[in-house]
Amino acid sequence: MTIPVLVADDEMMIRAGVRAILASDPEIEVVAEAADGRAAVDLARAHRPRVALLDIRMPRLDGLTAAAEIRRLVPETAVLMLTTFGEDDYIGRALGDGVSGFLLKSGDPRELVAGIRAAASGAAYLSPPVARRVIDLNGGRMARRPAARLRTAGLTEREREVLALVGAGLSNAEIAARLFLVEGTVKSYLSSIFVRLEVRNRVQAAIVAHEAGLVPGA
Repeated sequence: MTIPVLVADDEMMIRAGVRAILASDPEIEVVAEAADGRAAVDLARAHRPRVALLDIRMPRLDGLTAAAEIRRLVPETAVLMLTTFGEDDYIGRALGDGVSGFLLKSGDPRELVAGIRAAASGAAYLSPPVARRVIDLNGGRMARRPAARLRTAGLTEREREVLALVGAGLSNAEIAARLFLVEGTVKSYLSSIFVRLEVRNRVQAAIVAHEAGLVPGA
């Protein structure tokens, strides 16, 4: 099944580059492009893409405001944010806004395809450099790790396994297959994890997984 994608960035060269990268995957189709946040919202309503890839900084409506509007008006559309290392404040704001993840503009092109696929399947995706940067912004990896491990200590072994796979960017279906569970059981585990960790969404849970060292290579 094709994954319809909306790409929004005010730089034509960035949009062209993203389109070229996504064209390498026959299951991903760019159905609309926007040069500003307002157009992105309007096109999302018109095309109802599975994933909207938004630059954080755009004219008329910034990416975060556009993301919130798209999530409100087209809730079935997952939103990924394109970011740079100079946009730390925006990243912090977006963590609580229900976005599905962050991709670094200067990152590996393979991460773009992986991120689109993850978001389309309902998973969270954090470009590894962005995940490390978010942790650093919150006080540093080594300083945060004891607190994160304390937060996850109250989870059951299975919940920790599920959380680690969320941090690795797996969808509910993929987690279920990996752990030999039914998808409904995974959803139940996630609901419990969110409550226990006091997080609002998969991206926030994924950050805790990275901070706690549950994700291989984190």
